[in-house]
Amino acid sequence: MDRFTLSGQAIPVDPERMLCEICEHFVEHSEVKRDGDHVNLASEVGEANIRKQGGCLSIDISCPSAQLLQLVRSSIAEHLFMFAGEEPLELNWHDEAVLTPIPGLTEIRVVAARHVTPHMRRLTLACDDVARFVGADYHIRLLIPKKGRKPVWPVTRADGRLGWLNGEDEMVIRIYTIRSVDVVRGEMDIDFVLHESDGRPMPGAEFGRHAEPGDVAGLLGPGGGGLPDARHMILAGDDTALPAISRILAEAPADARLQVLIEVDDVADQLPLCSRASVEITWLHRKGIAPGKAGILGSVVLPVIEQAGPDTYIWIGCEKSEARPIRNHLKSRGHDKKRMCVIGYWGENKH
Repeated sequence: MDRFTLSGQAIPVDPERMLCEICEHFVEHSEVKRDGDHVNLASEVGEANIRKQGGCLSIDISCPSAQLLQLVRSSIAEHLFMFAGEEPLELNWHDEAVLTPIPGLTEIRVVAARHVTPHMRRLTLACDDVARFVGADYHIRLLIPKKGRKPVWPVTRADGRLGWLNGEDEMVIRIYTIRSVDVVRGEMDIDFVLHESDGRPMPGAEFGRHAEPGDVAGLLGPGGGGLPDARHMILAGDDTALPAISRILAEAPADARLQVLIEVDDVADQLPLCSRASVEITWLHRKGIAPGKAGILGSVVLPVIEQAGPDTYIWIGCEKSEARPIRNHLKSRGHDKKRMCVIGYWGENKH
């Protein structure tokens, strides 16, 4: 099979720290192998080899299609600049493509909306190429235009990042989980947790709260998340993890055993969860305490994972400050990083 290749070079302030960031982050999206100054990222969509050479990182990408090649480049570029933060970063690729349409960008349209719990609203979205999301990764990036404004979609910049527009055409991007896909109807469902704003901007939650049939948004992906390859799993998370936990339960094989812990506000926020597997579900209730503030999830999860065997896959999705100590605990006890996924789904100031 022909392979499409692309190479580039990044010049960060601290190449070693950048390489460590790459290893830690991309373990959720791909198989990560590090040998000294060389990191290999491999997944179904392609392969990237990143090597530290002096003060630079050389990058070589190989994918089975030109579209996937551009998607992988965009993902790597976006993450490198995210890791750099406020520090300067130079990133160059050997091709000269500038302002090209974004591969994999799909326009979606709201066709229905309904509350599934008091704090969660499900949007049904029409999507022309919905079949490509069947059996794929769970996560997508949602591009949210300003309410009532015809979207002007971003393009790919020379450094591989998305070229976002400003002013009235500025968009917000948030990561969500596809709850289900209906190929016959050409539709997908995405569940939105309706966080209370407390005066802070929460564009993702506000889109989920106010979207109505006919509203248009954009979608990039899928990429990241999916059914763990394990027969014994511990799944834990807050409301934001419910869509992913629901899909894992629905897709888990009949011979799997899953222990599930989910934090929601109260009984009214519990969803019916179906699975062929053997499942034990514990619902934890905040009882009016703000999400991310109750401290319930960590206090219950840590003793449970302390008893987990080495073959247990541990999946956690919650607020970032709650995810961090759980991740650190798993690392300190030497749990295989290939058998764990701890995601900070949201931050206190970002919804």
